[in-house]
Amino acid sequence: MDKEVAEQIIELYHQESHRFSIFLNGIYDYFRLTPCFSDGSLPLVHSLKSRMKDPAHLEEKLYRKDSAENPITLENVFDRITDLAGIRVLHLYQKQFADIHKAIADKIADGDWVLYEPPCAYTWDPESEGFYRELGLEFKVKDSYYTSVHYVVMPKKNSPIKCEIQVRTLYEEIWGEIAHTINYPKPTESIACREQLRVLSKLSVTGTRLADSIFNSHQEFIDTQKKIKGQIDSRLE
Repeated sequence: MDKEVAEQIIELYHQESHRFSIFLNGIYDYFRLTPCFSDGSLPLVHSLKSRMKDPAHLEEKLYRKDSAENPITLENVFDRITDLAGIRVLHLYQKQFADIHKAIADKIADGDWVLYEPPCAYTWDPESEGFYRELGLEFKVKDSYYTSVHYVVMPKKNSPIKCEIQVRTLYEEIWGEIAHTINYPKPTESIACREQLRVLSKLSVTGTRLADSIFNSHQEFIDTQKKIKGQIDSRLE
């Protein structure tokens, strides 16, 4: 990419960044303020993170993503780089994702958000793949063992303003934070680190699966206790 074009794109981003921030803040408040995400003893959403892409990081991505066959220009940059605004929705265990996905789908069905592209689940785990398939999500496998679900939404059709929503468990977030620090955007050259990141990714999936099992067992215990109590009460009547 020509340096002058990169500088023009960065300047355009500066000029339009307030529009991205306004849309991002609305999405953040939706997850923060909507009761279904925070009600109960165990909230559906554990925590949220949001950010606008740093101009220096944008410049790095422009040089990394640009190519002679598919150049990034002032006219197409907001379609080529869709994570200038981003929010991360963190939840505790995988089963909660189905309700989060439904809430996002309802927001889109109501016309409040418009999908720029089909949502995609990044996973290498066969069981998780089946879980996402049942929800109608596309899935992709990354060599890095990256795991997350991505949505790119717009405030209206054909809008240049977009926001990437990432949904993942806390276990997946731990892996993501470590991997992002040492393995992104340039992969680490350390063979040991690459292998350790793969192991950590497998541990994160195991941890998420164990959390699901614990909550399933807990609910089964509660249901059994209620059933026994109901049987005892019926005999005493």
